[in-house]
Amino acid sequence: MAEKLIMRISSMCLLLLLIKVSPAIGFYLPGVAPRDFQTLVSGSHGETLEVKVNKLSSTKTQLPYDYYFLSYCKPLEISNRAENLGEVLRGDRIENSVYSFSMREPQSCKVACRVKLTAASAKNFKKKIKDDYRVNLILDNLPVAVLWQSRDGSLRKIYERGYRVGFKGNFAGRKDQRYFINNHLNFKVKYHPDPDAGTARVVGFEVTPLSINHMYKKWNGNNTKLTTCKPSTSTVLQLGILPQEIEADKEIVFTYDVSFESSDIRWASRWDTYLLTNDEQIHWFSIINSLMVVLFLSGMVAMIMMRTLYRDIAKYNQLDQDEVPEESGWKLVHSDVFRPPTNSSLLCVYVGTGVQVFGMTFVTMIFALLGFLSPSNRGGLMTLMVFLWVFMGLFAGYSSSYLYKIFRGTDWKKISLKTAFMFPAVLFTIFFILNALIWGEKSSGAVPFGTMFVLVGLWFGISVPLVFLGSFLGLKTPTFDDPVKTNKIPRPIPLQPWYIHPLFAMLFGGILPYGAVFIELFFILTSVWLNQFYYIFGFLFLVFVILMVTCAEITIVLCYFQLCSEDYRWWWRSYLNSGASALYLFLYAIFYFCTRLEITKVVSGVMYFGYMFIIAYAFFILTGTIGFCACFWFVRKIYSSVKIE
Repeated sequence: MAEKLIMRISSMCLLLLLIKVSPAIGFYLPGVAPRDFQTLVSGSHGETLEVKVNKLSSTKTQLPYDYYFLSYCKPLEISNRAENLGEVLRGDRIENSVYSFSMREPQSCKVACRVKLTAASAKNFKKKIKDDYRVNLILDNLPVAVLWQSRDGSLRKIYERGYRVGFKGNFAGRKDQRYFINNHLNFKVKYHPDPDAGTARVVGFEVTPLSINHMYKKWNGNNTKLTTCKPSTSTVLQLGILPQEIEADKEIVFTYDVSFESSDIRWASRWDTYLLTNDEQIHWFSIINSLMVVLFLSGMVAMIMMRTLYRDIAKYNQLDQDEVPEESGWKLVHSDVFRPPTNSSLLCVYVGTGVQVFGMTFVTMIFALLGFLSPSNRGGLMTLMVFLWVFMGLFAGYSSSYLYKIFRGTDWKKISLKTAFMFPAVLFTIFFILNALIWGEKSSGAVPFGTMFVLVGLWFGISVPLVFLGSFLGLKTPTFDDPVKTNKIPRPIPLQPWYIHPLFAMLFGGILPYGAVFIELFFILTSVWLNQFYYIFGFLFLVFVILMVTCAEITIVLCYFQLCSEDYRWWWRSYLNSGASALYLFLYAIFYFCTRLEITKVVSGVMYFGYMFIIAYAFFILTGTIGFCACFWFVRKIYSSVKIE
């Protein structure tokens, strides 16, 4: 009693201490902390702002390329910023550039460099313009954006990430299509000033790309006076200067303007302009509508199941001990319902892998809700998922070994090997093939071999040992007894009605969980394949909870109907009924590919379907495991609630 009293007092003191801690005390993630730049003071120059270059990206090919893959202006020495694992896997290559300027010091028609195109470089430019590639620049960890006016006539502003490499058009009376490059960049830097400290923070980075066929009398390096460049962009447009055409052996002069604009936007809100989309109202309405429909259906299913089962069990237990109960339906198969299924070892492996996927997904969403996976933390999501997957191997090994022990299996080392290698081997094989295809296209999206060795090292060096450790712990954990005894001779299964057929049950059981994530799936695919940010992690977590509830309830309902039809083979069926939602997910991926994407290259199509197959396979394992665990709890619960001799 004294020990319990001391523990309670200690807990109360700790709680009071946490309450007293000021909520203003916080911390910033590495690389995303605000940076104060010194402004122009007493005639001296402001602090230097350096523009970084990122990858060239296209929604048509989905193949990123390094910025210097094209013949852009290069600094004397190209240096790479240290990238995390997630950035490397995404194909991000952040490097320095020739674009630099001082805080709050406007510049007009600054010459970056002069480049003479070879036949190969001109061909590369034309190919990238044809594939609608965009250039991604970064200033103070903020991506460059192109401002567009909304087409619906409203005053709403729309921002697009990156600017186009160039465009095609007809000029000078020519009938054929010509390629033109955006060689003049008009930068606008928005800053939030701090007059007391004499500093400012960058809160916006916009660009207006132009194509100008620059002319000059004499070349004098970066100090050349251009006759085609005026201080105002509107003046340039009014002069009707011809755009810069891309041709072999042609000279291109790259220039840029810089203007500064004071803004009331605070540093913490500077990403808001990038996160607003055209479909914001549709998104919110669809999410709420889907939430209400799924909750209503789930509540109805739960109410019917609870009332039916409660009445069934109460009637069965109210019989006198001397009376012989007339067993029927699910009570009739009590001596076979806990009989181990066929391929029980494979089921154990799938359940263990599903626990690993669930743990990775759940913890990732918790980190996202806490703000650790904001868009400013590039590569953070991918890096976290890789490391969580590796360390969740402990729970995978424990779950598969524990279930295998319930099935009275003896070869636990074989189960551990399958758990450690089956799903990762499938994933790594597909990933390796896709990476080889991307490498053949000379894309920066190809993962370097050094990173591949790091992934293999994480797999064999950390994940596999943790799986074996978890299997050992699961083997040592005592299991519980079945609520009813299992006969040695299996009972014959009568002819089943058509609606209990496994295929029909899978098609019906998978559509409701898919319906829970259908709307959110559209926005996730849009963010992944159409170069947009995804940030509503609160709704995503809510949808994930609805998915779990829906998988559990629909699997329990189908299992109950199956047992009432005297079919006790529920082990695999419970896994497949909810896991079938992955089939609908993959079918929707095909529909999305045909209706939303403009991919024409074979390699890009193979990459899309390869990655979507991995996602659908992981979704199958996740939903299947949720349905199985819910059904396992349900079967044990109902058979432990009746009096069976």
